[in-house]
Amino acid sequence: MSSLDALKQSTVVVADTGNFKQLAKYAPRDATTNPSLILKAVQHPDYAHLLHETVEAHRGEPMDLVVDQVLVRFGVEILKVVPGRVSTEVDARLSFDTAATIARAQRIIDLYDAAGVARDRVLIKIASTWEGIQAARALEHEGIHCNLTLLFSFCQAVACGEAGVTLISPFVGRIYDWYKKQAGAAWDEQAMAGVNDPGVRSVTRIYEYYKHFGIETEVMGASFRNVGQILALAGCDLLTISPELLEQLQSMDQPVVRRLDPAAARAASVKAVSYNEASFRYALNEDAMATEKLAEGIRLFAADAGKLEALIQAA
Repeated sequence: MSSLDALKQSTVVVADTGNFKQLAKYAPRDATTNPSLILKAVQHPDYAHLLHETVEAHRGEPMDLVVDQVLVRFGVEILKVVPGRVSTEVDARLSFDTAATIARAQRIIDLYDAAGVARDRVLIKIASTWEGIQAARALEHEGIHCNLTLLFSFCQAVACGEAGVTLISPFVGRIYDWYKKQAGAAWDEQAMAGVNDPGVRSVTRIYEYYKHFGIETEVMGASFRNVGQILALAGCDLLTISPELLEQLQSMDQPVVRRLDPAAARAASVKAVSYNEASFRYALNEDAMATEKLAEGIRLFAADAGKLEALIQAA
């Protein structure tokens, strides 16, 4: 048994890519996309026709609608390969506008519906700002399932659980990046690996909190830098993994030990916390890593959304 197959014994494996022709090889249940992954995919020769066909079919329509048509076109193709769900992201430039995020999410779901895709096969990705979390709360009440992304802090996770979102994507690798950069020459890679990795510790704390208090929101670790981070989170509800790391796991035969266990989390000593808008904003502000990484992530996704628009205009 490969390490990938062993991991699947305790965790749902999700592919983090817009390159759907790679997916069958790894047999993930779900797939996630974001503006950066779609931008990369549409520039690949195998997928360029999807961009051109979609743009031609919707020429003259507003740019934001054409972008959503492109995102949904990729999502539809992905769902032909995976048996589960695809995550499609709302424009990051709407991250601080609750009403606009809700409207954009509703439109994406309508586009999937027009393509014959049931809404339970789609997760709407929204940045874990206060405004994004409140948008997700409203959308979940409409039966539109959400994946709260760019999640770096415990307060974001707690607020998402309180909002009843379907799934969160805490970012392991970007947390690791921040702490490694802060430590500089003092960083000890070996000592900070595996369960000691700061990104792994963050996801573990969130997972234990959710399971201890019976919060139904699914935890999907994301943004991995190496297979060690992935294996240290074996047992997490889901893990979304790049094709490069999926390939490594498939080529390995290292046994996989379950690290996260709901029974152990329920038995742990965990203190309940709650956030309103003011306390959420203060807690996030107190976490320099989360504040910086959330802002940086929104800027990067927004920049790639702009690049995708430029490609559409040139098509």
